[in-house]
Amino acid sequence: MKGMLTVSFPDQTWLDDVGPIEGVAPVVWDPTQPPPGEDVEVFVAPYMAPSALLEPVRDKPSVRLVQLLSAGVDAALPVVPEHIAIANAHGVHDAATAELAVALVLAAQRGFDEFAAAQAKGEWLPREFRPGLADKRVLVLGYGSVGSAIARRLAPFEVELTAVASRARGGDDLVDRIHGTDELLDLLPQQDVVISVLPGTAATKGVLGTETLAALPDGALVVNVGRGPALDTDAALAEAGRLRFALDVTDPEPLPGDHPLWSAPGVIISPHVGGVTEAFRPRMVALLREQLSRLAAGEEPLHVVGRG
Repeated sequence: MKGMLTVSFPDQTWLDDVGPIEGVAPVVWDPTQPPPGEDVEVFVAPYMAPSALLEPVRDKPSVRLVQLLSAGVDAALPVVPEHIAIANAHGVHDAATAELAVALVLAAQRGFDEFAAAQAKGEWLPREFRPGLADKRVLVLGYGSVGSAIARRLAPFEVELTAVASRARGGDDLVDRIHGTDELLDLLPQQDVVISVLPGTAATKGVLGTETLAALPDGALVVNVGRGPALDTDAALAEAGRLRFALDVTDPEPLPGDHPLWSAPGVIISPHVGGVTEAFRPRMVALLREQLSRLAAGEEPLHVVGRG
């Protein structure tokens, strides 16, 4: 008879929402507290857990998989030992992050940051022609599942889409081809909007830096819904005014209250809320149920992140 798979949840609400799964013995492990006595094999991390809340798995030799509730794995990679697999929440946050990306583009293109500031003062602004989105050239940088979800939502706005991923490959139903990042500098001068969905890795740090931002035409909009370090903050500040920025993620994060990015011209900032909608919980519960059912049946886990 196959043994039970011991799975820890970060709190009782997650355990309750996921519910009973055949072959799974659930326990609660809040990583701010001492670990449970049971030999936990699968550690379900708290949502957006910093590295400090993932480190306790080092002291639990039974753990063989860390299941994240986020798509990003940058907090886990430095602290989770190599012998423990890491799985992310692939697909769970695509729709919500894509919604926010489109919202940030529209807010910046149509001037909603200015309208909100004027409303607080009871000021009716004069009409002016703003960039809008129709007929604009939009480059999605980091064309994976979230990037393609963004492109799918942008297509009905009658934009010209360009997709860029780590390596060039064939296109899909949205774009004729997917360009490699080695082509980025040649593509940027033709873009009106750049949306970064890049993950937080050593390879992506500062991809949008002094040279790449300088390649963009005056008035172009840079949106970041991936990870903050992909955009060099100092380079962004140097270009603020010539370029515009709409950022859900920043470097550093959280952004200190006295940071100059808050008051830089043409900058909209949201506090890393790309995946934070009511769609998250039921979608994550469905993924957890599928993942844990597979593991309990002796199958390989889904969405394991390769290291290196």
